[in-house]
Amino acid sequence: MSKTQETTIVQSKDDNFAQVSKFTRENQKSLLFIASAIVAMILVYVLYQKLYLAPRETKAADQMHVAQDFWAKKDWDKAIKGDAGYPGFEKIITEYSNTKAANLACFYLGVAYLNKGEYRKAIENLNNYRGDDVMVAAEAYGNTGDAYVELKDYSNAASYFKKASDKASNSFLSPVYLKKLGLVYEAQNDNKSAVDAYKSIKTDYPTSAEAQSIDAYIARVEAKL
Repeated sequence: MSKTQETTIVQSKDDNFAQVSKFTRENQKSLLFIASAIVAMILVYVLYQKLYLAPRETKAADQMHVAQDFWAKKDWDKAIKGDAGYPGFEKIITEYSNTKAANLACFYLGVAYLNKGEYRKAIENLNNYRGDDVMVAAEAYGNTGDAYVELKDYSNAASYFKKASDKASNSFLSPVYLKKLGLVYEAQNDNKSAVDAYKSIKTDYPTSAEAQSIDAYIARVEAKL
């Protein structure tokens, strides 16, 4: 490389540095404002989490245990509406929105409505559940599928049973939802899909309780093909 080229490169670098320095000087106030705004946003978020959300989370969880007891006893009305000064799941969701407790209450409330035969409300609340627990999420999908079956909406039922099986991905829940999926396909006269669902139980979950009797289901549907 010639000295002229080296000089040109050095000069170009100096010019770029000068431009950056000039931009920084001219926009110093704006840059400081942006940095201050970012710090303020982080501080507000931390304070929101610790001073507002955390106490609400604790209070919601503390109050919800009574509704959970009613739910476990299948006293659906009290689980939904509450009793003796303690809120039911409906009130927990309304008063403690954005908390984990309120999110979990959506699942409980959906199941309660499902058992009361109020299927639209069941679907609405189960779809509002956004938890990270794989088992609960799978059951939320599965219960939604059950509600759609009761409404004879077999297309949506099949979709949710498939989601439930995929989400659970274990030999305890997945075969249960695959079997329900097969039954829904049968109700739609989609016998090929029904056979595929039943065979998935036999292939993927051979030690499950459902697999022990699934051959009869497979034979019955294959006879229709």
